[in-house]
Amino acid sequence: MATINTGRVIQGGLLAGLVINVICWVNNSLIIGQRLMVAQQHGHFLQQPRFPFMPVWLILMFLAGIGLVWLYAAVRPRLGPGPGTALKVGIVVGLFMGVPDNVANAAWGLSGGYLPTMWMIEHVVGCALGTLVGAWFYREAA
Repeated sequence: MATINTGRVIQGGLLAGLVINVICWVNNSLIIGQRLMVAQQHGHFLQQPRFPFMPVWLILMFLAGIGLVWLYAAVRPRLGPGPGTALKVGIVVGLFMGVPDNVANAAWGLSGGYLPTMWMIEHVVGCALGTLVGAWFYREAA
């Protein structure tokens, strides 16, 4: 049984994190940006974060990318290498990341259902594509 190539996990994970962060930016700026601003103006969200949110978010998404590629590397022996396995890992993790909190937000929050739904989709798509890119870069140790 091959060991996990930690260097490639980190490198592929950083690529995955970059993909996730780009998808987050596209969603929150270009797709739902206007609606998010309106929700802030109506008091459904704070105008300014309580802490330096952007650096924290960026770091967390890079760490998520590393975790996704590590999971891909860990399940490769059982599910086989390739894009199918990467997509399975990414979709499952994206669902775990995005659904519970955003279902609660849609049920209890003031913003309605559109924003939480878009954030759920963002997590699933971001994790799936991020894992796909990170897995493409990953190679077992020789």
